[in-house]
Amino acid sequence: MTTKQHKKEKAGRLIYRYIMMLIGASLAAVSIELFLVPNSVIDGGIIGISLILVYLTKLPFSLLIIIFNLPFLYSGYKQIGRNFCFSSMFAVVALSIVESQLHHVPAVTSEPLLATVFGGLLLGAGVGTVIRHGGALDGTEILGILLTKKIPFSVGEFVMFLNIFIFAWAGFVLGWEQAMYSILTYYIASKTIDAIIQGLDETKAAFIVSNHYEELSDAITHRLGRGVTKLYGKGGFEGTEKEVIYVVVTRLEITKLKTIISEIDPHAFTTIMDTQEAHGGKFKSAIH
Repeated sequence: MTTKQHKKEKAGRLIYRYIMMLIGASLAAVSIELFLVPNSVIDGGIIGISLILVYLTKLPFSLLIIIFNLPFLYSGYKQIGRNFCFSSMFAVVALSIVESQLHHVPAVTSEPLLATVFGGLLLGAGVGTVIRHGGALDGTEILGILLTKKIPFSVGEFVMFLNIFIFAWAGFVLGWEQAMYSILTYYIASKTIDAIIQGLDETKAAFIVSNHYEELSDAITHRLGRGVTKLYGKGGFEGTEKEVIYVVVTRLEITKLKTIISEIDPHAFTTIMDTQEAHGGKFKSAIH
């Protein structure tokens, strides 16, 4: 590949990233303005703090979300990196602009439960899309990353503690019923974020210890269409050398894999684990 082609490909990837972050920010804006705000429901983190202050001060959300994220983005620039900071700033500004343009669009629903469920799904999809493509819409986790170097808590524990205070505050400001809807929104959004970041193609990794590893390897390759990797190990009890088969399959192929193992070696020791993503080799082409 020539230098010119490499630069063109790099520019194409960069444009794609920013387009995806714009889409993610737009989904979050739609969730906030057309589902959550009209029904007095909030999310956690900086978005949640900004929404509570919208009710208390009547200041526009589009302004508050930028003001509260700026110090965290500045810290992220120094501690995490320039590209992350610029990507996050782009996403936050895009969220602010799109949200401000939706003020005169009527709410999709006035039913709090529907707003909670679909607002949470849209918000999670938006935030997850931004994170997957190298940015962030909420400075809470950036703050967590910076503070966990000085406090005895993980990032997840810090975010959880912060959100407990945010939802308690929401209970006093918006009412406890709305606070409960808000907790449900946060839960739905967080699960959706996980699904977007980890990928929708759920994969499993299997380790198989068997004396019939050659037969098993051939069967998995020909009947499942999956490549296998042979690892070498030693039994801890007997001290004998063993070959271990490592293979990655989709969740829909797990049953077929178990059938193959039980047919060839019912006594094989098998461990199956979740994986977040699988890339490279023939894996994706085998799925599609």
